[in-house]
Amino acid sequence: QVQLAESGGGLVQAGGSLRPSCAASAPMAHTFRTSALGWFRQAPGNEREFLADINWSGISRYYADSVEGRFTISRDNAKKTVHLQMNSLKPEDTAVYYCAGRRAPVSPVGPEAGSPGQYDYWGQGTQVTVSS
Repeated sequence: QVQLAESGGGLVQAGGSLRPSCAASAPMAHTFRTSALGWFRQAPGNEREFLADINWSGISRYYADSVEGRFTISRDNAKKTVHLQMNSLKPEDTAVYYCAGRRAPVSPVGPEAGSPGQYDYWGQGTQVTVSS
């Protein structure tokens, strides 16, 4: 039962841009407007890494230091989609990118900030490859 589905990954040269998107389907689509959302990535041999999150209204956003200033998370509650604009891409950004949703309107804070365990719904991932 797929509840989140990513698209928009691909191959890009270093310095380029990509904008992966994620669309929600039932049953998460019914609670999308009250769900905080996040983006993560995982490279081979590495743990899943937090990138960015956004609260239900889109006003509050938080970024990992590794992507601050290069990546921008946004959401469209009417279309039930979340996006990750990625600029100035580097070869070390190569990974599978995942979107995730919470059964809560706000993102986790404090010691739980950025923790994959705080998210209830996951997409299947989309591959992003940055060539040097």
